[in-house]
Amino acid sequence: MNSMRKRLLVWLLLTVLLGGLVAASVVFYQARKQVNELFDYQLRQLALALRDRAYSPAQLAEALREEAGSDFVIQVWSPDGRLLYGSHPNLDAPGPVSPGFGDVGTKSGQWRVFATFHRGLTIQVAQHRLAREALALGAALRTLIPFLLVLPLMGWLIWKLVGREVKVLEVTAQAVARRSPESLEPIDASAAPTEVQPLMSALNGLLDRLGAALTQQRQFIADAAHELRTPLTALRLQLQLAERARDEAERDRAHAALREGIGRAVHVVEQLLALARADPEARNHVAHHPVDLADLARSVVQELDAAAVSRGLVLALDAREPVVIEGNRATLHALMENLVDNAIRYSGEGAGTEVAIRIRKEGGDALVEVEDRGPGIPAAE
Repeated sequence: MNSMRKRLLVWLLLTVLLGGLVAASVVFYQARKQVNELFDYQLRQLALALRDRAYSPAQLAEALREEAGSDFVIQVWSPDGRLLYGSHPNLDAPGPVSPGFGDVGTKSGQWRVFATFHRGLTIQVAQHRLAREALALGAALRTLIPFLLVLPLMGWLIWKLVGREVKVLEVTAQAVARRSPESLEPIDASAAPTEVQPLMSALNGLLDRLGAALTQQRQFIADAAHELRTPLTALRLQLQLAERARDEAERDRAHAALREGIGRAVHVVEQLLALARADPEARNHVAHHPVDLADLARSVVQELDAAAVSRGLVLALDAREPVVIEGNRATLHALMENLVDNAIRYSGEGAGTEVAIRIRKEGGDALVEVEDRGPGIPAAE
């Protein structure tokens, strides 16, 4: 059962039903017990009321004949055990018992009896258990009528309330379903219940991150288009020059320029791929290991030395001791390669012009410096 609404309804209705049954059982037991106690009280009061009459035995028996229509069996016994009066002589009523309450069995069943003495006489009032239980059960069952009426009403109210509360999730789902990829505004969670607001906040956070990712993607596409336009245009022009070459020497020069242009285009593509891999959202998924920046700088200088020499530049590396940090070697290599490559590109051409690369520790930090003779970066940027 994957439906939260169904699970809530089943468990709430079962809880209410079980709670109602337990409460009804307790009320039924208490009501039945109280009715039996009331019948015992009536037995005792009836016997005591008869005892308080100041009659002779003959007068008492004559007075008790008026109780013949009662639900109770009234008996008067003489001191020698003779029955002076019985309100229901045709019933198999119990014989004389000890004073107080007692349960007596006869051929007709169980009886509840109360007996008391009065001037040598035994006044005994008895009630058959079946009649007593029938009256007690009837009274107890009447106390259950409110429960029988209230339980369906409570079930209906639970059904309606659960449906109304779950409606909030349906409305939220519809609000998300109506969104387009360009519509990433936060969902209004002010009217949502407190229990649902963490979900709404998580959804809004996801929408915010998705918007940032889409913005970054658009920016990357724009950057890629901008960066690739120039080298691709140059490649096309160089190819045209190679096709129009009049002799072998001119064709070789065009092919050399074409190869250099292809190298620049490959470099741009590699830089764009490095930029894509450097997604800030993915930084937690990049494996970090100890990396020696001095060794990494020597590798970069070796790779770019030919490009520097072709422009009349000298790469001067100052890395006297290992500088080890925790990081991703490929990403750090791309970072350092960008710095040195930019220095080579913008230092201008001149024999002996130096590009200095310095790797050192400074306090608890690692410092990478690339210094060239280029125009620099405007302070505003």
